[in-house]
Amino acid sequence: MTDREREIQSGRAHYAESLPVEYQPDITYLNLYHTVLKETADRLAAAVGQVTELVLAERGTNIVLVSLARAGTPIGILMRRWALSQHKLDLPHYTMSIVRGRGIDATALNYLSTHHNPARVVFVDGWTGKGAITQELSKAIADHNHRNGTGFTPDLAVLADPGHCVRTFGTRDDFLIASACLNSTVSGLVSRTVLNSRYINPSQFHGAKYYHELRSSDLSGQFLDTISSRFNTVAPRISHDKNQNRETTWSGLATVRRIQQQYGITSSNFVKPGIGETTRVLLRRLPWRIVVRDPDAPEHRHIRLLAQARNVPVAVDPELAYSCVGLIKEIRA
Repeated sequence: MTDREREIQSGRAHYAESLPVEYQPDITYLNLYHTVLKETADRLAAAVGQVTELVLAERGTNIVLVSLARAGTPIGILMRRWALSQHKLDLPHYTMSIVRGRGIDATALNYLSTHHNPARVVFVDGWTGKGAITQELSKAIADHNHRNGTGFTPDLAVLADPGHCVRTFGTRDDFLIASACLNSTVSGLVSRTVLNSRYINPSQFHGAKYYHELRSSDLSGQFLDTISSRFNTVAPRISHDKNQNRETTWSGLATVRRIQQQYGITSSNFVKPGIGETTRVLLRRLPWRIVVRDPDAPEHRHIRLLAQARNVPVAVDPELAYSCVGLIKEIRA
């Protein structure tokens, strides 16, 4: 992992050109995942319902859900299931790749525009951090529309928007989305996407790996079924008011900049805000430090467990806009 991190930080390689070693959790961590899933199922189901109802109210019922791999994949499936169970709508659903600094999978967009009306496509992701993918999507879609005369809408629908980066969300609370606790074993055994010119030419789809050797550990279906089973229970509490305050303030960026300055971090790319992004730092990257708002908050128990396992110090900052922030270790060349 250190060699890969060094290559990425030096600029000699891009993070999408290779796959990290996927962390395989021990029994203690897996037990914690199952506990978290059980405790947060209603909250997660309610957020799925909220964002799906907002999308249907604003974009209509003849829509196509397109998840951004990989965090957006289970969320898009759950949104599709909500529409089916609550409205008898059988919505098409795809997953496609977008890579920070490299853009979106243009071949996938071409496929979508050939088979569907681009104006009906709704892009879906799991959560926002500091909004890098939100900005990447907006730029990539604008460029694609300009070059190809298509009418894709760059708006992003997410389950959780703690960074206040989007208008369509299930919640703005920085709460633990259970699927963020694991890697491929909660994402259909599919890796995060790969874009490497040695293996993929410009006319091909972005790549991914299927981890067939992890089939016995796959929890993807169980995660989806657990959340879906709570839909009818949470349905009465879902708001259908699309006029609620959904202003985008990008307030989370202020926290990122302050943390960056406070810890002498050279690039905001090394600051990963929010529970989802902090989890990714611990599972995929070379973590340097974790900063939490509340040292005993139950929503980041798994993060404290991972930090302990990897000997990563945890600091407390009550002024955080997020529940926690993960800091990547800078490797000096």
